Amino acid sequence: MKKILFVVGVLLIGGLVWYLFLRPYDYVVNFKAKTFPGAIQQTIQLWNNRLDNSEIIAKEGITEFTQQLKFGDSVHIYEWQIIRINDSLSKIKVYARDRDYSLSNKIAIPFSDTDFEKRTRKTILDLGEMLVNHIDKFKVDVIGKEQLKSTYCACTTLQTNQLDKTKAMRNDFPLLDSFFVSNDVQLNGQPFIEVTAWDMLKDSIQFNFCYPIIQPELDPFHPEITYKRLTRQQAIKAVYYGNYTTSDRAWYALLDYAKENNLEVTGLPVEFFFNNPNLGGDELNWRAEVYMPIKDAL
Repeated sequence: MKKILFVVGVLLIGGLVWYLFLRPYDYVVNFKAKTFPGAIQQTIQLWNNRLDNSEIIAKEGITEFTQQLKFGDSVHIYEWQIIRINDSLSKIKVYARDRDYSLSNKIAIPFSDTDFEKRTRKTILDLGEMLVNHIDKFKVDVIGKEQLKSTYCACTTLQTNQLDKTKAMRNDFPLLDSFFVSNDVQLNGQPFIEVTAWDMLKDSIQFNFCYPIIQPELDPFHPEITYKRLTRQQAIKAVYYGNYTTSDRAWYALLDYAKENNLEVTGLPVEFFFNNPNLGGDELNWRAEVYMPIKDAL
């Protein structure tokens, strides 16, 4: 009997020591979202940018990252984990702690609903509402393997973060439009972007903003415009509906599809736009076709 009590005592003391001094969080929040991890991570990034005194301080891919938030004299640390359940459902875990008052929180939490818990729940609830609202504003249909057709095109080269992709395109549209008109260049299809570099940890991209054209006998010169041929290649395709600012959601959906189907892809999408945002209308009717080239098919 004494041995049993001794073992129980050791286990209780060990558990208490782990809980108070070794467990790396004070409180955990779990919830689910009806979308894929990339869309969730980008929404959290946008939400973080809108908050005062908040920053992402560490990233390990798009499914694990650390956020620091300041509330008055308190600094809260959120460790995010996003777990893909299927192509339309993910689980999110948020491990929260107070950087300076973690021990006092751990002591108080079992006996009361602390201000720290209330603040954490409210903060995550605000994010959850923003996420639900965003999910309702776009749709991605992954089609599968399809040929990306070859086309000759005129392009400008841009570098920006993912969120400012369409802003960069709008800034270059007058240059391309006036150049085509003044040089009698004939368009031959939908405008598109060809991503040439994508740093997911920094949310930065480099891309060519292109218009397919009928190849002239001599390419008219402009110092900011280059000409190239988009090569025919095997790819996986998705159709995106929604505001083009967030069409990169389809990029993440294609990466998930490639991983699930053991396809090695370049990670550099090509995206064709079929609507003119300047004409307005229901954004869910705006369509983009997105291709992710397959490596062994290049």
